[in-house]
Amino acid sequence: MSGILDIPAPAAGRRIPYGPEALHFGDLRLPAGAGPHPLLIFIHGGFWRARRNLEYAGHLCATLAERGVASWNIEYRRVGDSGGGFPGTLDDVLMAGRFVEELAQSHPFDLTRVTVAGHSAGGQLALWLAAQECLPLRRAISLAGVTDLRRGSELHLGDGAIDDFMGGSPAQVGAAYRAASPIDLLPIRTPQLMIHGTLDDVVPVELSDRFAAASQNCEFLRLEGADHFDIVDPRSRFWPAVIEELAR
Repeated sequence: MSGILDIPAPAAGRRIPYGPEALHFGDLRLPAGAGPHPLLIFIHGGFWRARRNLEYAGHLCATLAERGVASWNIEYRRVGDSGGGFPGTLDDVLMAGRFVEELAQSHPFDLTRVTVAGHSAGGQLALWLAAQECLPLRRAISLAGVTDLRRGSELHLGDGAIDDFMGGSPAQVGAAYRAASPIDLLPIRTPQLMIHGTLDDVVPVELSDRFAAASQNCEFLRLEGADHFDIVDPRSRFWPAVIEELAR
């Protein structure tokens, strides 16, 4: 079976800019019907590097539309893009999150039923966005997320991706790590959910274990036998459990 990264995603309903830069856009998908619909803000992964984009998350978002959930699948500047990395990437995510209120003026979704979710590096960004309290969120969901940047740096995840994103190691730019690492931002008022596979060899489940243990407001869906991409692949045997949580 081909990997989810290699399969073209279903077409998005609309691609909408949320800011002035070329990478300031998101794909908005709406379910059938008049609404108002619940909304999932989704943030893709790829170790914050420019080689990955939002396309693979389109499969997940299209499946959500079939369940009656709208999605705002956002793009952002990454390492390798002008202005990408810390703090530009975080600035983009915050801008895209705040833009939801503007989208709601012309699209039928319910601002009282908004959740943010992210995969891998996107999990870090989703939890960071929730911690900013820029809009009311029902939940913040991390799918195999990098929830502890210091520990991830120690593990040399992604061949040094975290140090590249942050502009140095924790010893070099400690204040930046404290401002961006989800585990350092606890307590986070928005309820959290960790979804992580036990066979993940890209982002070890240890990181979600550490975060869930430190948070007082966190659920954990541990998927025995799932790898890093099983949890964002609608063809996987784990998908029914994941989509149930995303749509809840």
